[in-house]
Amino acid sequence: MRITLDELRSTRDLVIDLLEIISLEGQRYMARLVIDGQTLLLSDPDQKTRLFRSAWEIQDTLASFQVRETEVVHPSAYHEMVGMASGPIEPMRIKVQRQRQ
Repeated sequence: MRITLDELRSTRDLVIDLLEIISLEGQRYMARLVIDGQTLLLSDPDQKTRLFRSAWEIQDTLASFQVRETEVVHPSAYHEMVGMASGPIEPMRIKVQRQRQ
């Protein structure tokens, strides 16, 4: 599912449980939000994925919201290398921020 900034702003008592900053080949980033167990992709008003130039830009954009945990996620490209075993490879996750419970 998708959500816009305006929809986030209109949600009362909003808490983002997890902000995943997804790296797209290290040049663009997108924000995936987990709110009350639901995974949402931050989109523009036309329902197109909102892209950012940096992880910092995403964090600045969402700075007014309560975010419990933030991770930068880098999908692995190693599964595409010749001679590597095929199969799913988990992305690299880097914790950027986490609130104490």
